[in-house]
Amino acid sequence: MYSDEFVKNFAAQFDETDSSKITFKTHFRDIEEWSSLNGLAIINMIWKKYGVNLKTEEMKMVNTVQELYDLVKSKKA
Repeated sequence: MYSDEFVKNFAAQFDETDSSKITFKTHFRDIEEWSSLNGLAIINMIWKKYGVNLKTEEMKMVNTVQELYDLVKSKKA
C-alpha cells in the first residue's frame, strides 16, 4: 500500500474540495465538505481498494489522513 495512492484515493471521495489541499496532515473532519456520507464513502473505498473492513467506531478514533492510513496499514498487515 502506497501512501501517495492512499491520499489520492481519499481525496477522490470529495467532489468540491481541491484534492491538492488534502495531505497526510489534513484533519479530515475540518474539510468544509465533510459529512457522515463522506465517512461512509471512505470506509467503502478502503474496503474496495485495500480489503480492510473498517468500522465506523475506528474511523471516529482518528483525525488526520495519516492516522487513517496508519490504521488501515496496521489492519492490512
